[in-house]
Amino acid sequence: MGFWLDIVVAAPAHSGITGPLTYESKSALSPGQLVRVPLGRREVLGVVWGLRSDAGSLSPGQSKSVLDVLEGLPALSANWQALIGFTANYYQRSVGEVALAALPPQLRELDALGLARRLKKAASSPLAPETMAQADRPALSAQQAQALELFEDTRRPALLFGATGSGKTEVYLRAAEELLQERPQAQVLMMVPEINLTPQLETRLRDRFAGLGPGAVVALHSGLTPAQRLKSWLAAHTGQARLILGTRMAVLASLPQLQLIVVDEEHDPSYKQQEGARYSARDLAVYRAHLESRSVADKAAGCRVMLGSATPSLETWQACLKGRYLRLDMPLRIGASGVGEGPEVRVLDMSKQAKGALLAPPLMQAIAERVSRGEQSLVFLNRRGYAPVLACHACGWKSQCPHCSAYRVFHKVDRSLRCHHCGYTEPVPRGCPDCGNVDITPVGRGTEQLEEQVAHLLSDLKRPDGSPVRVLRIDADSARGKGVLQARLAQVHAGHTDVLVGTQMVTKGHDFRHITLVAAVNPDSSLYSSDFRAPERLFALLMQAAGRAGRQAQHSATAQMWVQTFHPQHPLFDALRRHDYAGFAQEELHSRQSAGLPPFSHAALLRAEAASQELAQDFLRAAAQAAAQQVLPGADRVQLYPAVPMPLQRLANVERAQMLIESASRPALQQFMSAWQPVLAQLSSQHAFKRLMRWALDVDPLSI
Repeated sequence: MGFWLDIVVAAPAHSGITGPLTYESKSALSPGQLVRVPLGRREVLGVVWGLRSDAGSLSPGQSKSVLDVLEGLPALSANWQALIGFTANYYQRSVGEVALAALPPQLRELDALGLARRLKKAASSPLAPETMAQADRPALSAQQAQALELFEDTRRPALLFGATGSGKTEVYLRAAEELLQERPQAQVLMMVPEINLTPQLETRLRDRFAGLGPGAVVALHSGLTPAQRLKSWLAAHTGQARLILGTRMAVLASLPQLQLIVVDEEHDPSYKQQEGARYSARDLAVYRAHLESRSVADKAAGCRVMLGSATPSLETWQACLKGRYLRLDMPLRIGASGVGEGPEVRVLDMSKQAKGALLAPPLMQAIAERVSRGEQSLVFLNRRGYAPVLACHACGWKSQCPHCSAYRVFHKVDRSLRCHHCGYTEPVPRGCPDCGNVDITPVGRGTEQLEEQVAHLLSDLKRPDGSPVRVLRIDADSARGKGVLQARLAQVHAGHTDVLVGTQMVTKGHDFRHITLVAAVNPDSSLYSSDFRAPERLFALLMQAAGRAGRQAQHSATAQMWVQTFHPQHPLFDALRRHDYAGFAQEELHSRQSAGLPPFSHAALLRAEAASQELAQDFLRAAAQAAAQQVLPGADRVQLYPAVPMPLQRLANVERAQMLIESASRPALQQFMSAWQPVLAQLSSQHAFKRLMRWALDVDPLSI
């Protein structure tokens, strides 16, 4: 007698395979088991989702059979299945697509024999007793101790609202330490927004939790090799790993004993996936903690979640105001005698400086003073390359990318023009390609030019030991290659750099102990952007950057943040001077409420990609018309806006358009999109849209 199973396999939502497929098995397999099954002409990995409820209506041979069962691996838990199901439903993707994407790529290629070999190789000695290394545990400040006490007493999601330098990381570590000591099988997930923040924190975690034994601390992110990623995932899935450090992908990992989730820098946009299932890892962390807690009888043994930030997202801030989240305040930086204030913020009016000046003389004087005292400065400009555009002023030619609606950036270091969107690169032409004029010039400034100018302006200055000033640039270009970023950061930490020049990748998460001055060169582009989240992101960036200055107690009193701007009277800079995130958030929330923007409304984007902009927009208009004609559920509470080109209209020769869907009711929006999905799939299969490349729904988009 055979058994019929529901099994999910990897398939995009618009492929027509939206749910589990039916396969026949000789044995009754448990939900969550991994199997190899045929799919078309391929053999793929699948996850058993359950037994068919209507198996009596099927007969032998009616379905394809399971080819292989991956024995020796514990089944994926019911909570993991529930998390995957919620993610797929909420973000409008297929269950199989989300489930298989959450598994390591190498696991998807293994058969039962290959998995057995991996499990044998991954086996290690039993973990040491659950004792912690007590070395290097700094004494808690009063506000740290209070935050921990309040967190222990709550079951609600908690926001650790702490100023940069207030010791949020130590609170995370103490919360994890107490949990792992109390419960020998418990697991902790600690998330950071970017891969480049993991090495420093991973070293700290391994030192701090060495008493847990080998393999108890693992990293899980896309920067690992396939073999490393599989090894970490297996350690987490089997419970051998007690503390998992990861980026957004880690929120979907199998963690059967998960009891604490920490989301550091929860405001960071990197937590939102931008391809495939466009999920928010921060939001899923909150939901996962709810799922894990709901499944245990003892609520004290449930899973808790702590979100941390000095500049929380406005959605999280609003949740605190409404009482859904508990706010834990740590407003003061840790200083020599207890606590210290944040760095002094100085706003420079660039309209009063020499025309075309990249760095104002008062700022350069302040940097020179730091160098002479043996201190470090950080100067950041969120634009890499030498100049964003190369132009001919004779005929108007500009370095437009032939494949994108964007300019290629001039990189002086290798004399190239490079598109930062599609990667198209070619050497700088000897003359204008249109008119032959040899006088083509860079327009605008990037980090390469900033590094060059800083080095030139400080060339006559000497360090306290008499050696020349050392300027170092860290951005996506200079930090390419394995280990390069870590080596450059080590130079800064060791004091071998006087001025660090970089993009926003060096303004958050790094504990630079000798930087006493931070300067933002050109932040004005975000002040009046069409993106309604731009001011929120700019304020967060500047506050995070300011937090790099004066992190060592003896420098906190003299630490400064300089901002060069042509709009010094803008309210954002006034709030920045006062380090007043609460005041800034209140004004932003008031503006968004007046405009009906998130978090006071809920939105999604239907995106289409095609060979022509006309075809992409035609599909979106046809989708809106079909929704109106079929009177879909929830449509009366949903607003569809006209189709428009995306901000980056053409990318790698693909034209892109989007349509905004908005509603004051989240359930109504979800109901409408669920009913709309099959309509969109049917529409895209019509002859008129056969040249349509793809379409996708983006729920809770970062920008509208």
